[in-house]
Amino acid sequence: MTFEAILYEIQDNILTITFNRPEAMNSFSGPMFNEFITALDMADADDEVKAIIITGAGRAFCAGADLSQGDKTWEGHEERLSESKKGDGGGELARRIYRCLKPVIVAYNGAAVGMGMTITLAADFRLAVKNAKMGFVFSARGIVPEGCSSWFLPRLVGISKALDWCYSGRIFKSEEALEAGLLRSVHEPQDLLPEAMKLAHQMVDNSSAISVTLTRHMMWRMLGAPDPIDAHRIDTAGINATGTSADASEGINSFLEKRPPVFPGKVSQDLPEFFPWWEEQEF
Repeated sequence: MTFEAILYEIQDNILTITFNRPEAMNSFSGPMFNEFITALDMADADDEVKAIIITGAGRAFCAGADLSQGDKTWEGHEERLSESKKGDGGGELARRIYRCLKPVIVAYNGAAVGMGMTITLAADFRLAVKNAKMGFVFSARGIVPEGCSSWFLPRLVGISKALDWCYSGRIFKSEEALEAGLLRSVHEPQDLLPEAMKLAHQMVDNSSAISVTLTRHMMWRMLGAPDPIDAHRIDTAGINATGTSADASEGINSFLEKRPPVFPGKVSQDLPEFFPWWEEQEF
């Protein structure tokens, strides 16, 4: 498929998706939204892709929603949502990342505000360049945080910091985001993508893709579980399903033989029958 608003590049089992509207600071347009969803669908179906990096072209990561229509931006929004039955666009993107079968790393190459922040909260790791401007600016625009951020953000940084950023709508720097725990690390611009790629390889080079997919969803979905018994049930189902698998055999034999593993399992066809175990109501 040919993309226009994003770039889609696979190297050494790592997919890099680049928001590619630098002239508009990578603000989200309709085509960019659709292409991003398609790219994630393609990545989940492609066993060559074992991890995903999301970044931006030019000086910004993502300036959020396209506000080029000024105060007419939200006119007709409720009607469009009623027709699509999928909820707000930022929430759809965040939930699509949440459902991903592959680990997701965000590499903020520059400014990220509004929707440019909220859609990234479902990623597994976030890295940024030094002094990148960030902000949950919704209250300063007279609207409310979207992109499921009221669920993700307090879980990542705590309720007080989440409310600080969202009440004020202020711009803060990546160093503050690092201190709050939103970011894993900050880097010089030339080091950002190499560090993101290094992190991706640490996750996938010697790990079963099946194990990584199951672990990703076990961890994320247990954040809302009311009791450890919910995790115990999934742990048990997972061990029962994977313990006698070809990947488990390879993992043990490669360890005993002191060699790198070559796992045969494919996410596209070898996930256990209990996956997905959750019930999710779609819009």
